[in-house]
Amino acid sequence: MKHVDIFTDGACSGNPGPGGWGAILRFNGIEKELSGGERETTNNRMEMTAVITALSALKESCEVTLYSDSKYIIDSVTKGWAVGWRARGWKKADKSPALNADLWEKLLILLEKHKVTFEWVKGHAGHPENERCDTLAVNESRKF
Repeated sequence: MKHVDIFTDGACSGNPGPGGWGAILRFNGIEKELSGGERETTNNRMEMTAVITALSALKESCEVTLYSDSKYIIDSVTKGWAVGWRARGWKKADKSPALNADLWEKLLILLEKHKVTFEWVKGHAGHPENERCDTLAVNESRKF
């Protein structure tokens, strides 16, 4: 199985507001940058969109190390919260609606296809790939 490193970040000017996302995929020393944005969105949706788009860009099942500064994504996956929300019909343990269910559904399907290990990185702390993804995300958000 091929190993790919993925770095992602999302940005939003206002929450909600115009947002953007950026991702870097690295395989065998080759890098590919992806980015996009939306006129009216939230930071968490942009963080998730970066991850979903990056994983969707992989043409076959891969072993992935995914670096993100989003505790929302990492904790929701690694602590099993998102799987629980899906099992309860997109309800949280307290019966309130799970936010971003449409994106969680897409992400959980991708996580069944790829073997993903999540690594948290501190945002805005000089991590080169995280800083680059942030620049991509902010630049996309400014288009709106």
